[in-house]
Amino acid sequence: MQWDYFFNQVISHRDALLQGTAVTIGVSLSAIVAGTLLGVAIGVAVTYGIKPLRWPARAYIDIIRGTPVLVLVLATFYISSAVGLDLGAFQAGVLALTLFCASHVGEILRGALQALPRGQIEAGRAIGLTFAGIFRHILFPQALRYALPTWITAAVEMVKASTLLSVIGVAELLLTTQQIISNNFLNMQFYLLAGLIYFLIDFAIEQVGRYVGRRLDRPARRTT
Repeated sequence: MQWDYFFNQVISHRDALLQGTAVTIGVSLSAIVAGTLLGVAIGVAVTYGIKPLRWPARAYIDIIRGTPVLVLVLATFYISSAVGLDLGAFQAGVLALTLFCASHVGEILRGALQALPRGQIEAGRAIGLTFAGIFRHILFPQALRYALPTWITAAVEMVKASTLLSVIGVAELLLTTQQIISNNFLNMQFYLLAGLIYFLIDFAIEQVGRYVGRRLDRPARRTT
């Protein structure tokens, strides 16, 4: 009887669950995309930048990676209001996760770039390429193959970290689930359902990452 009641409750609250899932996906994808773009710039600055760029980028990576995500979320939400930035809870949450994602992507890319032979830069310059051309056509495609598995892990972590946005009032999946449970007290059933949804989101990210990895491996196999 309890499971029949649970399924009826799922149907009754399907709109709220779909909305919460959509918010979770929106927050996660926004943070992953923006954090990846910012992280690439930080990774390049740490690896190839001059000292005035390299040192602040290195400090950013170390400080943000060493800060708990919950502290970063709360700090971004409250400090943005204190300095006059008109950010809502959703925007502040996305910003916090973007900053956290960028620190991880920067470190991931730094490690991948440093694993490449330094002679490739000199070879690119010898044929007349600028650094931007060398990075775009030579360094980044190779580094991406090294970095992709770790990047997938970081992307999955962003989905998990999105649950912390509930503390600032973002109605993502976890907060929506908790609100539903407060009405029907079906703790186990709805938390299991939320866990399944999070698993499906993470599984989809992993499958997309593996597909991209297979596409990247094809040119390398053709040259061997």
